[in-house]
Amino acid sequence: MSFFKFSDVMRKRQTLSFEVYPPKTDRGMEKLPGTLEKIGKLNPDYISCTYGAGGSNVGKNREVLQMVRKITTPLTHLTCIGQTRDSVYQQLGQYLDEGVSNVLALRGDLPFGWTGTRGDFDHATDLVAFIRHEFGDKFEIAVAGTPGGHVECRSLEEDIAHLKQKQDLGADFILTQLCFDLDQFRTWLSRIRKAGVRIPVDAGIMPVVSKNAVLTQCLSHNACAIPRDLALVLTHHWFDTDPEGNEIPGVKEAFREEGLDYTVRLLHAYIAEGVDGIHLYAMNQYSNVAELLRRSGLRNIPAEP
Repeated sequence: MSFFKFSDVMRKRQTLSFEVYPPKTDRGMEKLPGTLEKIGKLNPDYISCTYGAGGSNVGKNREVLQMVRKITTPLTHLTCIGQTRDSVYQQLGQYLDEGVSNVLALRGDLPFGWTGTRGDFDHATDLVAFIRHEFGDKFEIAVAGTPGGHVECRSLEEDIAHLKQKQDLGADFILTQLCFDLDQFRTWLSRIRKAGVRIPVDAGIMPVVSKNAVLTQCLSHNACAIPRDLALVLTHHWFDTDPEGNEIPGVKEAFREEGLDYTVRLLHAYIAEGVDGIHLYAMNQYSNVAELLRRSGLRNIPAEP
């Protein structure tokens, strides 16, 4: 292979990477290059960029990927939602032309009211098979793993069977959905290995810095278990507004402080488990991931005054 493969690096050492998203506003797009430049100084192995349902933000996705290329190797998300074979083929060709050869193949979250993808691809397995058939080894393909089991699967066994199928169709490595419950993660990792899933695992970790973000990701999008330690962090700072809806001074800052310490413990636990990579959801912010890496000792970063 002539291009950089993250999975090859993961087999030699533990990688560090970040996820960003295309900002919705012009102001956000203007600020992002500066943020990416700072994130680049943390020496990531790659930076991934999300992708809207049906390619709703594909233009901004490609623009962000070009920003990333100036700093490190980019990886693009790609979903099945509303996609035809022709649209995917065209987009993948554009990615190759623009120097992007690493892709995370996803089914994607169905928009409200949808009962299917409304496209030519029903599942991520279909997308993986298509990429390999049409482009051979021109792309490195990552696929999602769900330690808690996908919300639409009837059992963890079914979910693991789909993951094994993705590997057999040509996936190179797994990027997990967020998982705060280490017991759940250990069980999942053991079971996928027993099922014959041998490709590297990159663990997706969201810094705990916002109560609403944690609740949204755990309860709305992923059905992600909230372990007792995280429940305590949420409980300690639950009331952040008064009865009139006014923000109570200091509560959000206190939540961030305790949440970062919790995330450091989580990060150390994942590293101790021997995961092949750590993928931090940067959420287009530098300060949170930088502070997390500083406190964890993974990067030598001076404390901010």
